[in-house]
Amino acid sequence: MTTDTEEPSLTVDELAARAGVTVRTVRFYGTRGLLPPPVIGPRRVGRYGREHLARLELIEELQQQGMTLAAIERYLERLPPDLSAHDLAVHRAVVAAWAPDAVETVTREQLVRRAGRPLTDDDVERLAAMGVVGAADDGGYRVDLGLFRLGVRLLDMPLSQEALLTARGVLIGHSRQAARELSELLRGETAERDARDVRSLSAHMQPLVVQALLTAFQRSLKEEVGAWLAQEPPPSTSATSTPDSE
Repeated sequence: MTTDTEEPSLTVDELAARAGVTVRTVRFYGTRGLLPPPVIGPRRVGRYGREHLARLELIEELQQQGMTLAAIERYLERLPPDLSAHDLAVHRAVVAAWAPDAVETVTREQLVRRAGRPLTDDDVERLAAMGVVGAADDGGYRVDLGLFRLGVRLLDMPLSQEALLTARGVLIGHSRQAARELSELLRGETAERDARDVRSLSAHMQPLVVQALLTAFQRSLKEEVGAWLAQEPPPSTSATSTPDSE
């Protein structure tokens, strides 16, 4: 599995393929300062890391929302300069909160390029079971772009497919319950308002609610994992060790 602290290992071609953009686009973003420069490795070859990919994905998400390049530059300038790939992914999730569902039909080759790694038939089956990939009428694959990168990362998790599907069911169930209760709250607060005002308020609230849910979940998960680890017994001492002689 990869971590945010890994050495940059992607060439510009690999970065572009992983993000689903052209090399020309990557270089253009670099000249505009939207992407930090690559790390120059042996033979003067630029290498990109997970932070570059996460920032590129955020830029693409902002563009899909209709933001101009100048607006994207202002948005990125307001972000702390040392954000990790994880932090950037959270920002992208909030931006995507008000985006319409995006589904694209691709070939197997395009699917592999988007994944940035080989995909076995078993991998594709697991992605299909997660609801990320489905069969298209023309023999290709229908891909949920909002979930695809997450699904690919889950392939490397040391969890069984059954555990992943159970976790997916838990998250969907709780998110639907939260959405239902928040909708009831919104309905009570806007009972006397015009329908257009209600839709406008809902649209403005959605990214804020997603940010709140992400923050609350991250903190709760950290607390739960911390409590779980605190209950773990300390590692046993070596069988060869003996008490100090008096």
